[in-house]
Amino acid sequence: MLTGDLKSKIDQIWNAFWSGGIANPIEVIEQITYLLFLRRLDDLHTLEENKATRLKKPMERRIFPEGLDARGRAYDSLRWSRFKNESPSEMSVILGEHVFPFLRTLGSDDSTYAHHMKDARFTIPTPALLAKVVDLLDAVPMEDRDTKGDLYEYMLGKIASAGQNGQFRTPRHIIQLMVEMTAPTPTDTICDPASGTCGFLVAAGEYLREQHASLFHDAKLNKHFNHAMFHGYDFDNTMLRIGSMNMMLHGVDNPAITYRDSLGQEHGLEEGRYSLVLANPPFAGSLDYENVAKDLLQTVKTKKTELLFLALFLRLLKPGGRAAVIVPDGVLFGSSKAHKELRRMLVEDQKLDGIVSLPGGVFKPYAGVSTAILFFTKTNSGGTDNVWFYDMQADGYSLDDKRQPLLSEHLLGLQPARNVRGQLSKEEHLKNNLPDVLARWNSLKAVRPEHVEAQSTELTRPRTAQSFCVPKADIAANGYDLSINRYKEVVHAQVQHRAPLEILAELAKLEDEIAAGMKALEGMLK
Repeated sequence: MLTGDLKSKIDQIWNAFWSGGIANPIEVIEQITYLLFLRRLDDLHTLEENKATRLKKPMERRIFPEGLDARGRAYDSLRWSRFKNESPSEMSVILGEHVFPFLRTLGSDDSTYAHHMKDARFTIPTPALLAKVVDLLDAVPMEDRDTKGDLYEYMLGKIASAGQNGQFRTPRHIIQLMVEMTAPTPTDTICDPASGTCGFLVAAGEYLREQHASLFHDAKLNKHFNHAMFHGYDFDNTMLRIGSMNMMLHGVDNPAITYRDSLGQEHGLEEGRYSLVLANPPFAGSLDYENVAKDLLQTVKTKKTELLFLALFLRLLKPGGRAAVIVPDGVLFGSSKAHKELRRMLVEDQKLDGIVSLPGGVFKPYAGVSTAILFFTKTNSGGTDNVWFYDMQADGYSLDDKRQPLLSEHLLGLQPARNVRGQLSKEEHLKNNLPDVLARWNSLKAVRPEHVEAQSTELTRPRTAQSFCVPKADIAANGYDLSINRYKEVVHAQVQHRAPLEILAELAKLEDEIAAGMKALEGMLK
């Protein structure tokens, strides 16, 4: 966990970038990402040196070659541990004229990080700012995965607070909810086709570290985790660099974070490859048919990106694979042929597990559109019996543009049950529904005998409750409308019916009281 002192230093660096002329938060993160990568390269080279010394053999892999670069400087002087001790002006020259040209030669390396650094540009404007940033990053204990991961997450949070680029970040507690509800396993192959900063993949990795720590003691599972489990696509090279670094700083050696226009390329090689899809795809605007992959149009003929992404998820999943994805509410009740057909496919051909309706302000201040989380399993043979609905009213934060926390920090998120009192009070629940969403979902999904009663409770809750189940037949009868308001019942306050004579008597009494009051007032005026 980051200390207040370290957060304060990061804030100072951030402000220094802005005052130094770099106003784009993405560019700030990008420059810091390059420096973190350089420190990692130096750490890897040091490990190779120590290994060679211990075994008394030549180094098997030299990251920094022997000899001189094209401009006559020794490659060894390009290492973090060397240039950090130079004067600010000399350090700026080394990075701008030697280190970054060297970075661009690393694209042949088979690591995802080297691949995304091949077009790196050095844009830190002043030697003083560079020295300040290097000193900060040098003080971070990089052997501590939690600290360096938290450091990068804190900086990524700056993107969201900076304005228009916030669309790259789904709120972290919503990501964690989706990950917990899908419960990744050590054998899963996970994909986010609109990966951005890789928040979903990072959260899935952290969940596995916490819930399945033993996987790292199994050589096969450990290799799968570091080299084959995580896949992210994006068509923004800056996001690819940032997302890759986010994964690296959270301890994943070689994730597959690759350039791909998810809707604009054929997916034959990807079809049926993944067991879990986690995503919050872009759903603003439409696409030209000419830019859309033909294999997606075979599934659903539409220009709507949100429908095309759902079709993509179905293609990417293997049978038995599951998905948790955020969609705009229009997907749930849209009346076009494509909307209806896609919903029919989810209900009749696949297994639609549940829908969590999110509060309208979750993505403010960047978007006010109403959204929901869809949970479904690819079966290609149906399987939907009941669809579980949850009407989330609060996520722990204000639903205005400020998004301020409504509760103390230990009462936010999914696990406030870890606090001293054990659970949220009714008043606290009204401000944070997340623990209740997870608890009810887990009880519905429980297969152990001791939880059968809880499972039955979810299946039999009235439709006036915050969560309830709707049989497939009811959904089909409503034209596969999946909006929660179609099925939710509202409890109306009972009106007390009274006899007309009783009401007239009360009116007469009231009239007498008014007359007496007027008479008393006249007496006072005389």
